[in-house]
Amino acid sequence: MQKVDLLNGRIVPSLMRLSLPIMGTSLVQMAYNLTDMIWIGRLSADAVAAVGAAGMYLWVSQGLATIPRLGSQVKAAQTIGAGDVQRAAGYAQAAFHMGAVLMALFTAVCLVFNGPLVGFFKLNSPAVNADARSYLVIVALGFVFTFTSQIFTGLFTAMGASTTVLRSTFVGLIANAVLDPLLIFGPGPFPALGVAGAALATVLAQGCVCAMFLIARRQDNFLFPHVHLLQKSRAAAWRDVARIGLPVALQSLFFSSLSMIIARLIAGWGDGAIAAQKVGTQIESISYTTAEGFGTAVNAFIAQNFGAGKPDRIRKGYWTAIGIMVVWSLFTSVMLVVFPAPLFRIFITDESILPMGVSYLRIMGYSQLLMCIEITSSGAFQGLGRPIPPTVTGIIGNLARIPMAIVLSATVLGLDGVWWSITISSCAKGIVVFTWFVVVLRRFLAHAASERLRA
Repeated sequence: MQKVDLLNGRIVPSLMRLSLPIMGTSLVQMAYNLTDMIWIGRLSADAVAAVGAAGMYLWVSQGLATIPRLGSQVKAAQTIGAGDVQRAAGYAQAAFHMGAVLMALFTAVCLVFNGPLVGFFKLNSPAVNADARSYLVIVALGFVFTFTSQIFTGLFTAMGASTTVLRSTFVGLIANAVLDPLLIFGPGPFPALGVAGAALATVLAQGCVCAMFLIARRQDNFLFPHVHLLQKSRAAAWRDVARIGLPVALQSLFFSSLSMIIARLIAGWGDGAIAAQKVGTQIESISYTTAEGFGTAVNAFIAQNFGAGKPDRIRKGYWTAIGIMVVWSLFTSVMLVVFPAPLFRIFITDESILPMGVSYLRIMGYSQLLMCIEITSSGAFQGLGRPIPPTVTGIIGNLARIPMAIVLSATVLGLDGVWWSITISSCAKGIVVFTWFVVVLRRFLAHAASERLRA
């Protein structure tokens, strides 16, 4: 298993060797979602609206999985950097146990209360509502794969084995690309399952990803041989994992809840508006999923060097990451602002929905630079073991979207007012998180310098 040495050697090559597979994983995940949307969009705009509504709860599941994934990633990376593999294994063990509990609870909620959960969005069509419920029930049965894969992703990243994550995710992409058209449209002997087929393809593809991680686990001789899932995990490890992961998860869950409220507001413009937002979000994901992948790499890089007591590498690694994200975000801004119509037509060609989708992409394009900087800086905060600043900023910034959306959409802007509320809040969050981290980094470096002088 190939691992990247994050503690020694030139920073740029080390960071790039770690981050490129993670960014590749993000792009594969984006392609995974876009493949779904292309096939579902070929089915109908109503199908996109159904998946868009039910898919909100997939977002919630990913937020819950963030608690054990991110907490174990940071704590394992810090203890690996400090040379304590046994303690890192304890955090891994606690993460799997915590994930099992959270997965079981949320799966039960989605299965039992799928009607009220989908009913929250007040979809206009009974057929769309029924499709959304069936989609939610099927994907909920695959949460066991989602949670397990998320935790493996965090732990392999903490070890510097990001290529394992890329390889596993790529297998899932291939499986999904093959299964989607077969199960949605039913050529030959396959049944045409429509939206339910898209859900089933997603679950089976996630199962393939999880199987790849299990194979990689058996091949590892560094961390996982010390992880004993049938033994009781330490309460202290649960607390440490939760201390890091819970604030970020709360931010994600809060963001999901606010997104549901905004989706309900958007539904006032019809099911087509929900479809436009769903497709637009998937297209925009080329920017933010890549930034999230790079933020994950920065997280692991800073966490290991924090554990090893190497502040200079932390400083250089962070500013290198910011420079790379500036270049990437400017590229995606140009794509979204200049070419929104061709991008949207890849998924939906309905001329009644196209103007809403084009407006969404163009308005989102103006926020890409500061959004990517926010995501990268948040990963840096987490690597230092300080998740609270980006969490507080994220919650306040996202909360501001609701009154802004209500006020702006009541003006001549209409639905565009909702899109502008998202862009304005993203820009504000980027400025605050970046500035806050620069201040924290300077204090951290000054403290480290004074400690060296005392020594």
